[in-house]
Amino acid sequence: MRYIFKFPDIGEGITEGKILQWYVKKGQEVKSGDPLVKMETDKVVTDIPSPRDGVIVSLFGKEGEVVNVDAPLVELEIEGVSPEEAQAIAKERPKPLEEKPIDEKGFGVVGTIEVAGDSAFLPSGTEGLPPKEEPEEEKPRKKALATPMARAMAKDMGVDINNVPGTGPAGRVMKKDIQAYYEKLQTGKAVPVMVPAEPAAERVVYEPLSQIRKTIARNMILSKQNAAHMTVMEEVEVSELVKLRETHKASYEQKGLKLSYLPFILKAVVYSLKEFPILNSQMDLENGRMIFKNYYNIGIAVDTEDGLVVPVIRDVDKLPISELTAHIMDMAQKARDRKLTLEDFKDGTFTVTNYGSIGGTFGVPVINYPQAAILGVGRIMKTPVVKNDEIVVGQVLPLSMSVDHRIVDGAEAARFIKKVMGYLEEPASLLLA
Repeated sequence: MRYIFKFPDIGEGITEGKILQWYVKKGQEVKSGDPLVKMETDKVVTDIPSPRDGVIVSLFGKEGEVVNVDAPLVELEIEGVSPEEAQAIAKERPKPLEEKPIDEKGFGVVGTIEVAGDSAFLPSGTEGLPPKEEPEEEKPRKKALATPMARAMAKDMGVDINNVPGTGPAGRVMKKDIQAYYEKLQTGKAVPVMVPAEPAAERVVYEPLSQIRKTIARNMILSKQNAAHMTVMEEVEVSELVKLRETHKASYEQKGLKLSYLPFILKAVVYSLKEFPILNSQMDLENGRMIFKNYYNIGIAVDTEDGLVVPVIRDVDKLPISELTAHIMDMAQKARDRKLTLEDFKDGTFTVTNYGSIGGTFGVPVINYPQAAILGVGRIMKTPVVKNDEIVVGQVLPLSMSVDHRIVDGAEAARFIKKVMGYLEEPASLLLA
């Protein structure tokens, strides 16, 4: 009998996905758990496995097309199933799939997020899989799919981006692809395809929106439409924090840890949230109540080449600085290896965005709705400050915090950020916690 398998609900409110690659074709025999198709959702790139043994009769959708949850993906011919059983199977609503690797006999979903390039807090490194070898025979040239940033990088390096094999979603050319191709050119291993120069550059370039970018757009509108944004800005003198980090950097390196300012900031935020629980809450208008969270899962807004993502560090209040440093590094490694899963994005209670690592000072961060607030962290700058009635060189950290003014009053927001500043001015207690 025939059975139509639909795009399953994989959780976290995902409603659609883009087909990146079909692993099967019409007439192919598949076993339960065999990967059928690679899908890009707003948070992860995931393989969708076959739920049954059978033979592929039809594929619904082409590579690059977007399909909705519960829309048909494949039609299978299933042997030994009665018409009644087939109808019952077809009526079943697909259950959310487990996030675990698929082995030869396994059944599950491999969830990975496409993160590339230097980000707001991730260390630099490879951006994914190594570039594929170019076949020797000449192929018809296609216009490369790439971001404006990648195109600018290729232009600066004198590389024709249309010659570069892309390893990103749907063949997108990433920055590391350009770097690898450039290095091959220098060693003579890459042979550029010579084409006549175009008479003029294109005036308009069209690129499809990624699933991440579409979700960012929806979430920004949702936040702005549903939260009454108010932003407070402060500067905190952190010379003691700078000294403390310098003192302990070497000992952390001996343990294989890279000590940054971020763990101290997260601890200062959590201690302050415990004194001002309204900042760790959300409003439930439908039921006419406030929801106060007695746990502290801090989201880290990460800028990637494909868009902003917010993985969550869980139970920050229970982690000493050393363990928190290790957790942040582990999250960065997972992002670099494209191994962030849906679980890494769940149940955040407050968000910190570190735009200072890429040169920013002040900003007006957008709340990660339905959370009550988000803290923006600028770059530390040497600045003249007054100490004991004398002008001296200080280390100043800019802070910007947006709050939902329906939940948090201005005075409460000011007191909260002052409390955060107090911990950062005298950070010794944070290291001991």
